[in-house]
Amino acid sequence: MTILDAIIQGIVQGLTEFLPVSSSGHLSLVQHFTGQSGETGAMFSILLHFGTLVAVVVAFFPTIRGLVLEGCRMVGDLFTGRFSLKDPSPERRMILMLLLALLPLGAAFFIKDFYAAFSEDGDILVEGVCFLITSGLLFWSDRTRKGEKDAAAMTPGDALAVGIAQALAPMPGISRSGSTIATGLLMGLSREYAVAFSFILGVPAVLGANVFEIGDAIAEGMSVSPLVLAVGMAVSAVVGFFAIKMVKWLVKSDRFEIFAWYTLVLGVLTVGVGVYELISGQPIVLFY
Repeated sequence: MTILDAIIQGIVQGLTEFLPVSSSGHLSLVQHFTGQSGETGAMFSILLHFGTLVAVVVAFFPTIRGLVLEGCRMVGDLFTGRFSLKDPSPERRMILMLLLALLPLGAAFFIKDFYAAFSEDGDILVEGVCFLITSGLLFWSDRTRKGEKDAAAMTPGDALAVGIAQALAPMPGISRSGSTIATGLLMGLSREYAVAFSFILGVPAVLGANVFEIGDAIAEGMSVSPLVLAVGMAVSAVVGFFAIKMVKWLVKSDRFEIFAWYTLVLGVLTVGVGVYELISGQPIVLFY
Protein backbone atom coordinates (compact mmCIF):
# COMPACT_ATOMS: atom_id res chain seq x y z
CA MET A 1 0.00 0.00 0.00
CA THR A 2 1.38 3.39 -1.03
CA ILE A 3 1.05 6.82 0.57
CA LEU A 4 -1.38 7.79 -2.19
CA ASP A 5 -3.54 4.78 -1.29
CA ALA A 6 -3.46 5.88 2.35
CA ILE A 7 -4.49 9.43 1.43
CA ILE A 8 -7.38 8.21 -0.71
CA GLN A 9 -8.64 5.84 1.99
CA GLY A 10 -8.10 8.51 4.67
CA ILE A 11 -10.28 10.94 2.71
CA VAL A 12 -12.95 8.29 2.18
CA GLN A 13 -12.87 7.32 5.87
CA GLY A 14 -12.94 10.91 7.13
CA LEU A 15 -15.87 11.87 4.95
CA THR A 16 -18.00 8.76 5.25
CA GLU A 17 -17.48 8.06 8.96
CA PHE A 18 -19.71 11.00 9.90
CA LEU A 19 -21.86 11.50 6.84
CA PRO A 20 -24.71 8.94 6.97
CA VAL A 21 -23.42 6.89 4.04
CA SER A 22 -21.30 4.08 5.66
CA SER A 23 -17.53 4.43 5.87
CA SER A 24 -17.00 0.66 5.97
CA GLY A 25 -19.10 0.21 2.86
CA HIS A 26 -17.23 2.88 0.91
CA LEU A 27 -13.84 1.59 2.04
CA SER A 28 -14.90 -1.91 1.02
CA LEU A 29 -15.77 -0.59 -2.45
CA VAL A 30 -12.47 1.32 -2.73
CA GLN A 31 -10.49 -1.75 -1.71
CA HIS A 32 -12.54 -3.96 -4.06
CA PHE A 33 -12.06 -1.78 -7.13
CA THR A 34 -8.35 -1.21 -6.40
CA GLY A 35 -7.62 -4.89 -5.86
CA GLN A 36 -6.84 -4.44 -2.14
CA SER A 37 -9.67 -6.44 -0.61
CA GLY A 38 -8.57 -8.86 2.05
CA GLU A 39 -7.45 -9.08 5.66
CA THR A 40 -4.74 -6.42 5.47
CA GLY A 41 -7.18 -4.00 3.85
CA ALA A 42 -9.77 -4.70 6.52
CA MET A 43 -7.26 -4.12 9.33
CA PHE A 44 -6.09 -0.85 7.80
CA SER A 45 -9.73 0.25 7.49
CA ILE A 46 -10.26 -0.30 11.22
CA LEU A 47 -7.06 1.53 12.13
CA LEU A 48 -8.14 4.55 10.08
CA HIS A 49 -10.89 5.01 12.66
CA PHE A 50 -8.28 6.29 15.10
CA GLY A 51 -8.07 9.46 13.03
CA THR A 52 -11.80 10.01 13.02
CA LEU A 53 -11.88 9.28 16.76
CA VAL A 54 -9.59 12.27 17.28
CA ALA A 55 -11.94 14.37 15.15
CA VAL A 56 -14.93 13.44 17.34
CA VAL A 57 -13.12 14.31 20.56
CA VAL A 58 -12.06 17.71 19.19
CA ALA A 59 -15.47 18.55 17.71
CA PHE A 60 -17.47 17.55 20.81
CA PHE A 61 -14.82 18.37 23.41
CA PRO A 62 -17.04 20.51 25.71
CA THR A 63 -19.71 17.79 25.92
CA ILE A 64 -17.18 14.97 26.29
CA ARG A 65 -15.29 16.95 28.94
CA GLY A 66 -18.52 17.41 30.91
CA LEU A 67 -19.29 13.71 30.67
CA VAL A 68 -15.80 12.75 31.85
CA LEU A 69 -16.04 15.09 34.85
CA GLU A 70 -19.49 13.77 35.73
CA GLY A 71 -18.19 10.22 35.36
CA CYS A 72 -15.48 10.97 37.92
CA ARG A 73 -18.12 12.35 40.28
CA MET A 74 -20.18 9.19 39.78
CA VAL A 75 -17.23 7.02 40.75
CA GLY A 76 -16.67 9.18 43.81
CA ASP A 77 -20.33 8.87 44.80
CA LEU A 78 -20.14 5.08 44.43
CA PHE A 79 -17.19 4.83 46.80
CA THR A 80 -18.71 7.19 49.34
CA GLY A 81 -22.18 5.63 49.23
CA ARG A 82 -23.83 8.79 47.89
CA PHE A 83 -24.71 7.43 44.44
CA SER A 84 -28.36 7.80 43.53
CA LEU A 85 -30.41 7.52 40.36
CA LYS A 86 -33.00 9.97 41.70
CA ASP A 87 -33.09 13.23 39.74
CA PRO A 88 -29.74 12.78 37.98
CA SER A 89 -28.14 15.71 36.17
CA PRO A 90 -28.43 15.74 32.35
CA GLU A 91 -24.76 14.71 32.10
CA ARG A 92 -25.21 11.79 34.49
CA ARG A 93 -28.36 10.67 32.74
CA MET A 94 -26.59 10.83 29.38
CA ILE A 95 -23.77 8.66 30.76
CA LEU A 96 -26.29 6.08 31.97
CA MET A 97 -28.03 6.09 28.58
CA LEU A 98 -24.68 5.70 26.79
CA LEU A 99 -23.76 2.72 28.97
CA LEU A 100 -27.13 1.13 28.27
CA ALA A 101 -26.74 1.72 24.53
CA LEU A 102 -23.36 -0.02 24.58
CA LEU A 103 -24.82 -3.32 25.85
CA PRO A 104 -25.92 -4.63 22.39
CA LEU A 105 -22.42 -3.93 21.09
CA GLY A 106 -21.05 -6.37 23.67
CA ALA A 107 -23.17 -9.11 22.14
CA ALA A 108 -22.05 -8.12 18.63
CA PHE A 109 -18.41 -8.60 19.66
CA PHE A 110 -18.89 -12.37 19.66
CA ILE A 111 -19.84 -12.34 15.96
CA LYS A 112 -17.26 -9.80 14.79
CA ASP A 113 -15.68 -12.40 12.50
CA PHE A 114 -19.05 -12.80 10.81
CA TYR A 115 -19.11 -9.06 10.07
CA ALA A 116 -15.48 -8.99 8.92
CA ALA A 117 -16.03 -11.82 6.46
CA PHE A 118 -18.24 -9.62 4.31
CA SER A 119 -15.47 -7.02 3.95
CA GLU A 120 -12.92 -9.65 2.99
CA ASP A 121 -14.89 -11.95 0.69
CA GLY A 122 -14.17 -10.06 -2.56
CA ASP A 123 -17.94 -9.81 -3.25
CA ILE A 124 -19.77 -6.46 -3.09
CA LEU A 125 -23.35 -7.74 -3.39
CA VAL A 126 -23.90 -7.65 0.38
CA GLU A 127 -22.51 -4.10 0.50
CA GLY A 128 -25.10 -3.06 -2.08
CA VAL A 129 -27.97 -4.54 -0.09
CA CYS A 130 -26.72 -2.84 3.08
CA PHE A 131 -26.54 0.53 1.29
CA LEU A 132 -30.20 0.05 0.40
CA ILE A 133 -31.01 -0.67 4.07
CA THR A 134 -29.24 2.54 5.08
CA SER A 135 -31.22 4.44 2.45
CA GLY A 136 -34.49 3.05 3.78
CA LEU A 137 -33.67 4.08 7.34
CA LEU A 138 -32.75 7.60 6.26
CA PHE A 139 -35.94 8.02 4.21
CA TRP A 140 -38.03 6.71 7.12
CA SER A 141 -36.44 8.97 9.74
CA ASP A 142 -36.58 12.01 7.46
CA ARG A 143 -40.35 11.65 7.22
CA THR A 144 -40.97 11.13 10.93
CA ARG A 145 -42.27 13.93 13.12
CA LYS A 146 -39.50 16.00 14.68
CA GLY A 147 -38.87 14.99 18.29
CA GLU A 148 -37.83 17.10 21.24
CA LYS A 149 -36.25 14.57 23.62
CA ASP A 150 -32.86 15.51 25.08
CA ALA A 151 -30.61 13.96 27.74
CA ALA A 152 -33.19 14.62 30.45
CA ALA A 153 -36.07 13.01 28.54
CA MET A 154 -34.37 10.09 26.78
CA THR A 155 -35.67 6.70 27.99
CA PRO A 156 -33.86 3.37 28.43
CA GLY A 157 -35.87 2.03 25.50
CA ASP A 158 -34.57 4.84 23.30
CA ALA A 159 -31.00 4.07 24.33
CA LEU A 160 -31.37 0.34 23.65
CA ALA A 161 -32.87 0.98 20.23
CA VAL A 162 -29.94 3.22 19.25
CA GLY A 163 -27.54 0.64 20.69
CA ILE A 164 -29.05 -2.16 18.61
CA ALA A 165 -28.68 -0.01 15.49
CA GLN A 166 -25.01 0.50 16.33
CA ALA A 167 -24.50 -3.23 16.90
CA LEU A 168 -25.70 -3.91 13.34
CA ALA A 169 -23.56 -1.15 11.81
CA PRO A 170 -20.34 -3.21 11.33
CA MET A 171 -22.00 -4.68 8.26
CA PRO A 172 -20.30 -2.90 5.31
CA GLY A 173 -22.85 -0.56 3.76
CA ILE A 174 -24.89 0.05 6.92
CA SER A 175 -23.88 3.49 8.18
CA ARG A 176 -23.13 3.62 11.90
CA SER A 177 -23.88 7.33 12.13
CA GLY A 178 -26.81 7.07 9.72
CA SER A 179 -28.46 4.12 11.46
CA THR A 180 -27.97 5.45 15.00
CA ILE A 181 -29.06 9.00 14.14
CA ALA A 182 -32.05 7.71 12.18
CA THR A 183 -33.05 5.40 15.04
CA GLY A 184 -32.73 8.26 17.52
CA LEU A 185 -34.97 10.43 15.36
CA LEU A 186 -37.51 7.62 15.07
CA MET A 187 -37.49 7.33 18.87
CA GLY A 188 -38.31 11.04 19.19
CA LEU A 189 -34.91 12.52 20.00
CA SER A 190 -34.27 16.08 18.88
CA ARG A 191 -32.05 16.33 15.81
CA GLU A 192 -29.20 18.02 17.67
CA TYR A 193 -29.23 15.52 20.52
CA ALA A 194 -29.58 12.51 18.18
CA VAL A 195 -26.41 13.60 16.37
CA ALA A 196 -24.45 14.28 19.57
CA PHE A 197 -25.54 11.01 21.19
CA SER A 198 -24.68 9.04 18.05
CA PHE A 199 -21.17 10.44 17.66
CA ILE A 200 -20.27 10.25 21.35
CA LEU A 201 -21.65 6.70 21.54
CA GLY A 202 -19.26 5.82 18.75
CA VAL A 203 -16.17 6.86 20.73
CA PRO A 204 -15.97 3.79 23.05
CA ALA A 205 -17.15 1.53 20.22
CA VAL A 206 -14.43 2.70 17.83
CA LEU A 207 -11.81 2.74 20.56
CA GLY A 208 -12.66 -0.82 21.59
CA ALA A 209 -12.60 -2.07 18.00
CA ASN A 210 -9.18 -0.51 17.44
CA VAL A 211 -7.73 -1.98 20.62
CA PHE A 212 -8.76 -5.50 19.59
CA GLU A 213 -7.62 -5.06 15.98
CA ILE A 214 -4.22 -3.73 17.02
CA GLY A 215 -3.67 -6.88 19.04
CA ASP A 216 -4.50 -9.01 16.00
CA ALA A 217 -2.27 -6.89 13.77
CA ILE A 218 0.71 -7.25 16.09
CA ALA A 219 0.18 -11.00 16.38
CA GLU A 220 -0.17 -11.57 12.64
CA GLY A 221 2.06 -8.78 11.35
CA MET A 222 1.04 -5.96 9.05
CA SER A 223 2.52 -5.15 5.66
CA VAL A 224 1.56 -1.47 5.91
CA SER A 225 4.49 0.77 6.83
CA PRO A 226 4.23 3.11 9.86
CA LEU A 227 4.56 6.16 7.58
CA VAL A 228 1.68 5.07 5.34
CA LEU A 229 -0.45 4.29 8.40
CA ALA A 230 0.34 7.69 9.98
CA VAL A 231 -0.55 9.55 6.78
CA GLY A 232 -3.86 7.72 6.48
CA MET A 233 -4.80 8.40 10.09
CA ALA A 234 -3.84 12.10 9.86
CA VAL A 235 -5.84 12.61 6.68
CA SER A 236 -8.89 10.86 8.15
CA ALA A 237 -8.68 13.09 11.27
CA VAL A 238 -8.55 16.37 9.34
CA VAL A 239 -11.18 15.40 6.79
CA GLY A 240 -13.34 13.92 9.54
CA PHE A 241 -13.32 17.16 11.53
CA PHE A 242 -14.67 19.12 8.57
CA ALA A 243 -17.20 16.36 7.86
CA ILE A 244 -18.56 16.85 11.38
CA LYS A 245 -18.96 20.55 10.63
CA MET A 246 -20.92 19.56 7.54
CA VAL A 247 -23.19 17.26 9.54
CA LYS A 248 -23.95 20.07 11.99
CA TRP A 249 -24.93 22.24 9.05
CA LEU A 250 -27.10 19.46 7.64
CA VAL A 251 -28.89 19.14 10.98
CA LYS A 252 -29.73 22.84 10.97
CA SER A 253 -30.83 22.82 7.32
CA ASP A 254 -32.77 19.52 7.63
CA ARG A 255 -31.26 17.88 4.54
CA PHE A 256 -30.64 14.25 5.53
CA GLU A 257 -32.80 13.12 2.61
CA ILE A 258 -29.89 13.96 0.28
CA PHE A 259 -27.99 11.00 1.69
CA ALA A 260 -31.02 8.74 1.48
CA TRP A 261 -31.08 9.31 -2.27
CA TYR A 262 -27.30 8.96 -2.50
CA THR A 263 -27.20 5.59 -0.72
CA LEU A 264 -30.22 4.43 -2.75
CA VAL A 265 -28.44 5.13 -6.06
CA LEU A 266 -25.15 3.72 -4.76
CA GLY A 267 -26.91 0.61 -3.46
CA VAL A 268 -28.64 -0.06 -6.76
CA LEU A 269 -25.38 0.41 -8.70
CA THR A 270 -23.41 -1.76 -6.27
CA VAL A 271 -25.97 -4.56 -6.41
CA GLY A 272 -25.90 -4.33 -10.21
CA VAL A 273 -22.10 -4.59 -10.34
CA GLY A 274 -22.14 -7.39 -7.78
CA VAL A 275 -24.65 -9.42 -9.81
CA TYR A 276 -22.62 -8.82 -12.99
CA GLU A 277 -19.43 -10.04 -11.32
CA LEU A 278 -21.17 -13.15 -10.01
CA ILE A 279 -22.59 -13.99 -13.44
CA SER A 280 -19.43 -13.19 -15.42
CA GLY A 281 -17.01 -14.54 -12.82
CA GLN A 282 -14.76 -11.55 -13.47
CA PRO A 283 -14.16 -8.89 -10.79
CA ILE A 284 -14.01 -5.29 -11.99
CA VAL A 285 -10.69 -3.66 -10.98
CA LEU A 286 -10.41 -0.01 -11.99
CA PHE A 287 -6.71 0.44 -11.12
CA TYR A 288 -3.99 -1.21 -9.01
